[in-house]
Amino acid sequence: MELIDALNWRYAAKKMNGQPVPADKVDTILEAIRLSASSVGIQPYNVIVIESHELRGKIHEQACPQPQIVEGSHVLVFASWTDVTAEHIDQYMQLIADTRHTAVDSLTPFADSIKGNLMSRTPELRAEWAARQSYIALGTGMIAAATEGVDATPMEGFNADALDQLLDLPAKKLHSTSILVLGYRDAEKDYLANAPKVRRSTEELFIEMA
Repeated sequence: MELIDALNWRYAAKKMNGQPVPADKVDTILEAIRLSASSVGIQPYNVIVIESHELRGKIHEQACPQPQIVEGSHVLVFASWTDVTAEHIDQYMQLIADTRHTAVDSLTPFADSIKGNLMSRTPELRAEWAARQSYIALGTGMIAAATEGVDATPMEGFNADALDQLLDLPAKKLHSTSILVLGYRDAEKDYLANAPKVRRSTEELFIEMA
């Protein structure tokens, strides 16, 4: 689909039909998420990919009693780092050096700039910053799914603490921030499947300044 057509087509499906999403489409969506924008590029989050119907059933029962969890094909849990440390930044500098074939020492000013910004914040504020970064990746995943003709329903209405415990996220120093369910809409059972998209007009949304 063309991008605007895909965005007009997409909506947060309320009912899904259980049809599995082909692996190549899932891989494309995941690769788009991997390539998503992130402040300074550090990507302070992980994405847990869950296909198992048994595990999705536990999520539905314990943390998110929304039907798409079990009716869909895949559940993506976006989980941000519970803290961003100087060690994370050093690891990121090494990744840049390895990827771009440059000396890690040449990145010291960049590393110092990031550390000066983030390390001056409390751990709680760093965790909030990391959570906000995960939402950028969530949005990228939604757009990628739409271009693949895959429905993607974002969710915040879940018990994050219960989900964290179920997926053992505290041990990984992660905290769940959002869920994205991939699947296909059940047009016969979803009352919104054929409803016109409701969005504010261009004139109302955008403010142009000369």
